[in-house]
Amino acid sequence: MSTTLEVPLFPLGTVLFPGGLLPLKVFEQRYVDMTKACLRDSTPFGVCLIREGQEIGQPATPQSTGCLATIEQWDVPHPNLFELLARGGARFRILDTRVNSSGLIIGKIEMLPEPTTNAEMDQACEEVLRLAIKRAGADSVPGPIQLENPVWVSYRLAEILPITPQEKQALLEMNDTDARMTRLRELLLDHGIIEKINKNN
Repeated sequence: MSTTLEVPLFPLGTVLFPGGLLPLKVFEQRYVDMTKACLRDSTPFGVCLIREGQEIGQPATPQSTGCLATIEQWDVPHPNLFELLARGGARFRILDTRVNSSGLIIGKIEMLPEPTTNAEMDQACEEVLRLAIKRAGADSVPGPIQLENPVWVSYRLAEILPITPQEKQALLEMNDTDARMTRLRELLLDHGIIEKINKNN
């Protein structure tokens, strides 16, 4: 039986993956109020890629699949300005939305199943991520580093690849880790990344 709950939604021009880190500057009053409530009640908010609209101004139309976000660090450098670091949690699907009086979208959501953890590791995907971490440093990806975990590898590689937000959204929506790995390998081939690695080895 799926779990449903209501959460405030934060439509953005970026995709958040489970386990990922998202730095945010929050200054619009509706999101300042949301942040205060999340901190007060220790509750998450939902991050969704924008389907139509803008981050600022009128409420944007979010994609139907998003990722819960929990605030891990916060600071208030100026009144009504929050600097946040949020971590991605479970994926969800939006069932219904309403907009409250401040313009904040409230979503009725159901949690999506956790991806399969017994997936096959794609060696090319693992190698590309390993080299990326080696080049940029361990701090370039959200820890702890789990290069033996296909789910973790697939999400981290999806974050760093130079692909469109829509392509990242499609990867987020995949329930099957093997399917996500297959698509990531296709993207690595399309962008010539595997060929470059093979030449350098």
